[in-house]
Amino acid sequence: FATAGVSHDELFKKIGNHVTGPGGLGSFKPQDLSNIVWAFATAGVLHPELFNMIGHHVAELGSLDSFKAQALSNTAWALATA
Repeated sequence: FATAGVSHDELFKKIGNHVTGPGGLGSFKPQDLSNIVWAFATAGVLHPELFNMIGHHVAELGSLDSFKAQALSNTAWALATA
């Protein structure tokens, strides 16, 4: 959706709610989280709770070594852009 320039608000809302739901955030790898926030930011879809939770989650990690450079860069870009 994001690279096609198409947005499906209901789908994005459902994805955001799933990720921020009970146990959702912890089940994703760093690359997954990066892809999710990148897609939301690129599509121009706002989900403040999602961005807030992912931002806090990444900031609270003991180390960012689990992120590849591109994933960390995409995450930072998405959080700055949203």
